[in-house]
Amino acid sequence: MTKDKNKSSQPSLFDYIKEAERLTRQSAEPAPGSLDVEQEMKAAVAEDLKHAIDVSGRELSRAEVAARMTDLAGAEITLTHLNNWTAPSHPHSMPAKYLPALVIATGGRRSFETLSRRAGLFALPSAEALRAEIQKMDEEMKLIKKEKAKRQMYLKEISEAD
Repeated sequence: MTKDKNKSSQPSLFDYIKEAERLTRQSAEPAPGSLDVEQEMKAAVAEDLKHAIDVSGRELSRAEVAARMTDLAGAEITLTHLNNWTAPSHPHSMPAKYLPALVIATGGRRSFETLSRRAGLFALPSAEALRAEIQKMDEEMKLIKKEKAKRQMYLKEISEAD
């Protein structure tokens, strides 16, 4: 059985933004200790591993992910490392320097989204980021057209007054 890459219990980007806005309104400064994401990160890494797939959609085992991460990171990452990094009771967490390798090796984004969301940032894949940039440009162009129209109306008024 192939894992469904689109099936996710993750909240949507809209949900993340609403939550970030709610927290921002509550307090400009996060409460002491509120950004300790160790257990949340371990759970996110475990989910990325559980749903790991290759580019063709084939499920990957943890051992296969460890091998891919080793190749990508240029450092030995073992199955034991992965197991320890995801065990809630284990004192070690995955070093952030391996996060890009995990994201690419698993095809998952939960771990990256956990870190970025808690910092109030939202990362998008390149195509989505480009769409967002185009939308921003469209909004800026509408604003410029509106401002131009105001000036044209005013110019018409003062020209007729002469």
